[in-house]
Amino acid sequence: MIRAGRLLDLAIVLFGVSIIVFAMIRLIPGDAVAIMLGANTEITPERIAELESRIGLDRPLVTQYIDWISGVVTGDLGTSLWTGRPVAAEIGANLWPTLQLTFMSVLVGAVLAVPIGCFMAEARGKTADVLVRIGAIAGLTIPSFWLGIVAIFLLSRWLPGFSSLGYVPFFEDPLENLQRMALPVIVLALPMLANLSRLVRSAMLDALGQDYIRTARSKGAGRRRIVYRHALRNALIPFITSVGVATGYLLGGAIVIEQVFAIPGLGQLVLGAISERNYPLVQATILVMTTAFVMVNFVVDILYAFIDPRITQK
Repeated sequence: MIRAGRLLDLAIVLFGVSIIVFAMIRLIPGDAVAIMLGANTEITPERIAELESRIGLDRPLVTQYIDWISGVVTGDLGTSLWTGRPVAAEIGANLWPTLQLTFMSVLVGAVLAVPIGCFMAEARGKTADVLVRIGAIAGLTIPSFWLGIVAIFLLSRWLPGFSSLGYVPFFEDPLENLQRMALPVIVLALPMLANLSRLVRSAMLDALGQDYIRTARSKGAGRRRIVYRHALRNALIPFITSVGVATGYLLGGAIVIEQVFAIPGLGQLVLGAISERNYPLVQATILVMTTAFVMVNFVVDILYAFIDPRITQK
């Protein structure tokens, strides 16, 4: 059964990721205990040993990992070394801005990619197609962080009253929230839009050259029916696959965009935790983001059967 097999794959992947994250975090240069003691405290071997014992860093790495992963399985993500708060609470307080940024970026990129890709396929070889393809290539090659900085600069010159930095919760002020999220969403969605529109164009060109399309044309079917009813349906499978993969990459890209636009999401949380060597917080945050990436692709696999019944679930 696909569900049992995919769930097993999910468990194996997350187990491997947890080991890698746990090991790599401890390879970051710097001593977490020395950082926690601070520059104004005399750092002595006794103080270091006392603090290591209190937070459990004096135990073997295998023991530390087993204790951590056992807590994760039971829903306990650990305690922040700096604030003393549960890691789950720290993540929950910063989760919504990242989810909103990612979701809105995926929505903008995926929704606009379909009509743009179809237009490029129908206008193949024409000036409009060439111009849109050049724009798509530019969207793929321009770094998002650079584009964000330039966008902030230009907006401050042309629309000085437009707020593009910081974050306001949606339910606190919906209009202010959407205004502040507009620019980071566009910046984050642009590479995805460029990639997906080129993919749709390629898939549509392949579909429009099939025999069943020529048959539909010979029977007098309209252009809109041929493009959006027949050809697009077959072009959706690689499109949805790419949407699932791109969503995972957008979660990673959101970390950078949040820094550029001062959005208090998981990006700021994990980067601050890395600089502080806050092991439990870093481990749990990366594990949450990885789980989200794997789950999105799991859902994509399930959607295949609804798009094309010929695809069997093995």
